[in-house]
Amino acid sequence: MTAWVDRHPISAVMLNPALITAVLATAAQGYDKETKQGMPWTLAFIVAPMVLHQPTRLALPTSIRTHLATWAGQHPVVRAGFPARAKALVEPVKEGTRFGLAHQALAIDPEGRLRATFRRPRGVKPPIELDQILRKAALAGRWLAKADSPTTVFAVLGVAP
Repeated sequence: MTAWVDRHPISAVMLNPALITAVLATAAQGYDKETKQGMPWTLAFIVAPMVLHQPTRLALPTSIRTHLATWAGQHPVVRAGFPARAKALVEPVKEGTRFGLAHQALAIDPEGRLRATFRRPRGVKPPIELDQILRKAALAGRWLAKADSPTTVFAVLGVAP
């Protein structure tokens, strides 16, 4: 992992562990809403590149009714670049997961699934872009819960675990 003083300012802001923790916790809450289970931790490596990359985030469906494979077929350019984005975010996702676990914002349940252990306080309105990221993270968690398995998600998006 690159030392903080050596990170580009934009990367330091957009890939900071607290933001990634918030994204993963929000996605885990969405996943739990659909399945009443924690989110498989491997999906953290899918959620982050989905919602932190603005063109991908903007291309995400507005509801969970759209099938993942259908969406991937309708957005070949987004899908083509997804594996490289996912690979580039492996270390930041690991760092964000460790941060979330250390600060008790995330927990791993006995089945090895991620669970959010906090809720955003009522009345707290984040800045517009952060709000959009977190809304899409919740949608992504709910949407990925509809997939057959994490293996299917990885295959559809062309990512190898």
